[in-house]
Amino acid sequence: MERSNDSPGDIVKQAPGADRPPTIRGVAERAGVSKSLVSLVLQDSPRVSEAKRRAVLDAIDELGYRPNAAARSLVARRTHTVGVLLNDMRNPWFVDVLDGLNSLLHAHGLRMLMADGRLDRRTDREFARTFQELRVDGLVVVGTLPDTEGLAEVAERLPTVVAGNHEPRLPRVDIVANDDERGARLATEHLIGLGHRRIAHIAGLGVVGALRRRGFEAAMRDHGLAAHAVAVDGDGTEEGGYRAAVRLLGPARDGHRPSAVFAFNDLSGIGALSAAGELGLDVPADLSLVGYDNTYLARIRHLWLNSVNNASHEVGRRAARCLLDRMTHPDAPADHHLVAPALEVRGSTAPPGEGREAP
Repeated sequence: MERSNDSPGDIVKQAPGADRPPTIRGVAERAGVSKSLVSLVLQDSPRVSEAKRRAVLDAIDELGYRPNAAARSLVARRTHTVGVLLNDMRNPWFVDVLDGLNSLLHAHGLRMLMADGRLDRRTDREFARTFQELRVDGLVVVGTLPDTEGLAEVAERLPTVVAGNHEPRLPRVDIVANDDERGARLATEHLIGLGHRRIAHIAGLGVVGALRRRGFEAAMRDHGLAAHAVAVDGDGTEEGGYRAAVRLLGPARDGHRPSAVFAFNDLSGIGALSAAGELGLDVPADLSLVGYDNTYLARIRHLWLNSVNNASHEVGRRAARCLLDRMTHPDAPADHHLVAPALEVRGSTAPPGEGREAP
C-alpha cells in the first residue's frame, strides 16, 4: 500500500489485487514450478521430488494459501465429510457415541456434518436429500428415526450405517447397537440378587424400548417373579420418568409399591429419583433404582446412579469402522453388530430396607 506524506488525511491507495486471496498460480510462481506440480503436492503425490515439495510448501506458508476444498472435492469426487443424523441431540447418550464416531473418522481425514431429527420431524427424505446435496461421502444414523423410507432411498446411493438402534434392516446398511435385552437382564438380575421381589420398569419407546422391556420381563419370569413385574410407559425424558415414577410410587399404590425400579435410561432414572424424593422416599434405603446408558449424569456424585454401561463410545467407533469398510466395499452384505453391556454399580441400590451411602 502507498500513502502520501503531505497530510494526515491523505487517502490510502491499495495496489490492484492486493486484497485478493493467494491462488495456486501465485504459489506456482513463487515456488518456480508449474500449477500441476503444486496440485500434486496438495494431493501428497509420491511423484514429486523432496526439493520441489519443500519449495511449494514454503511458498504456501509465505503466501498463506488455502486450497479450495470445494474445487478439490469436484476433482476427487469426494468431500471428506460424513453426514450424521441424530434422533435427539439433547440426549447425553449421543455425546459418547459421537466422541467414539469422530475419533476414528477424524483419524481417517473425515469430518462430520450433523443434523438433529428432533428439530424437524419431516420424513427422512428431507434429511437424506440435504446430505446428498452436500455430497457427503457417507451417512451415519444415530438412534431412532420416525420414518425410514427416505433412509432406504439414500442407502441405495450412499454408504450408510445405523448406530444405537436395531432397525431398519436394509440391504447394505450395517447396524451397530448395544445388546439391550442382555443389558436389561443385568439390571433386573442385580436387583433380584439384592433380594427385591416387587420390581417395576419404566419402559421406553421404539425397538430399543421393547428389547429392554423384554429383558426385564424375561429375568423376572425366569426367577418366578412374573406376578410381581410391573411396567409403565415412559418416553425416555426426565419428565416422563418423573410422571411414571409418581404413578408407581404414589399413595394410591399403598402396600403394592415396588421396592426397586429399573428405568429405560438415565434421564428416566433421574426423573424417578426426583419423584421418590418428593414422595419422601430415600434412595436406596426405601427404593433401589437402576438406569441405563451410563451417561455422565449417572456419575454426578449427588446422584451416583447405578446404570447399565452400553459402551456408547465403542458403538460410535464400530459404526465409524463399518462406514469406512462400506465406503471401500459398498456392495458387501449388511451386518448386525452387538456390543456387550456391563452394569456399573454405584450408590442407588441396596437390599430392601438396607440403604447404604454413596462413596
